[in-house]
Amino acid sequence: MTEPRAPAGVIILGMIALVPAAAMDGRLIWSDEFEGPAGAAPDPAKWVFDLGGGGWGNNELETYTDSRANSYLDGDGHLVIQALQPAPGKFTSARLKTEGKFSFAYGRVEARIRIPFGQGIWPAFWMLGDDVQSKGWPSCGEIDIMENIGREPDTVHGTVHGPGYSGDHSVGRPFQAGSPRFADDYHVYAVEWAPQRIDFLVDGKSYYAITPALLPAGSKWVYDHPFFIILNVAVGGAWPHDPDNASVFPQKMLVDYVRVYQRQAVP
Repeated sequence: MTEPRAPAGVIILGMIALVPAAAMDGRLIWSDEFEGPAGAAPDPAKWVFDLGGGGWGNNELETYTDSRANSYLDGDGHLVIQALQPAPGKFTSARLKTEGKFSFAYGRVEARIRIPFGQGIWPAFWMLGDDVQSKGWPSCGEIDIMENIGREPDTVHGTVHGPGYSGDHSVGRPFQAGSPRFADDYHVYAVEWAPQRIDFLVDGKSYYAITPALLPAGSKWVYDHPFFIILNVAVGGAWPHDPDNASVFPQKMLVDYVRVYQRQAVP
């Protein structure tokens, strides 16, 4: 969820066979099912907020808040992250993270999400290395499990950023679902993360795997330590570009659950 990036190959459903993901023989170590009364705040034992504006390194337009106008439980088991336009040219939204609450290394992390849509809308489900405060970005590493930009309604992106391969030099691949837009239904976005491999999945099917051998020559693999989880909806920016006259607000990202599994230890 950083600088814009040039797309790699595109996987198109119906044109090639997708690779089934290997079964994750693991135990659930962390989850949020977003159960709670309508209008309640996200669980403060699990989530904290990034706050403010300033573009976030991407020329984004939104200001992130901790207001219930921008993030709340809907009472039906979903987290809602809502982007609003309170005045012409002004936008608010929310960015939630587990930094300081939960981080992990290796396993499967997944979320069932119905993304928003529209020009200039940029939903994301992603992770940062928990040493970001000491090492900075991109040395901490970033794993973008799912990103979508509004002008690509049928495409999501799985990407990694690290030292020497960040921003528009990041390493990843888009996944194209075909004619239906992703915003029309819930989908499960996931990565399965091992010491030397990260697999990106949509609805249980692996469409891309990144290994150290696929990084630019001389680049460092920085996915060997704990990462924390982030959910947000950005508005505008260098990659999605700004909303236009056809963009409609509010826009809502609905998250049914986030779950993290780790493999059982071998006796």
